[in-house]
Amino acid sequence: MRSPLLYLSEMLDSSRNIKDFLQGMEKETFLKDEKTRSAVAHQLLILGEASKAIPADIKSRAPNLDWKGMAGMRDRLIHAYFNVDYDLVWDTAKNRVPMVERELEKLIEELSFSN
Repeated sequence: MRSPLLYLSEMLDSSRNIKDFLQGMEKETFLKDEKTRSAVAHQLLILGEASKAIPADIKSRAPNLDWKGMAGMRDRLIHAYFNVDYDLVWDTAKNRVPMVERELEKLIEELSFSN
């Protein structure tokens, strides 16, 4: 079984990738750019999938993270693959992912010191 720290690191990498992919991009450009839309959606899938592998005791150490929301976004993207709401993807990427990145950094640091 993989370490929860590995999953958290993958989640952090995905959040940083999303930030990098959207650097300097406006919503209208994002909505027209199929490569970036797909890349960001894929990173959100990774975030959501990895979040499902984090044990409850670790999740409880980061109550500001919307663990169910991350998993739910993954489920929405997977099950609505041919009808993805890219307005929602944009909103999530721009308004929620930066906080996710900060909280993951704190959680990883906390867990690293306690091991």
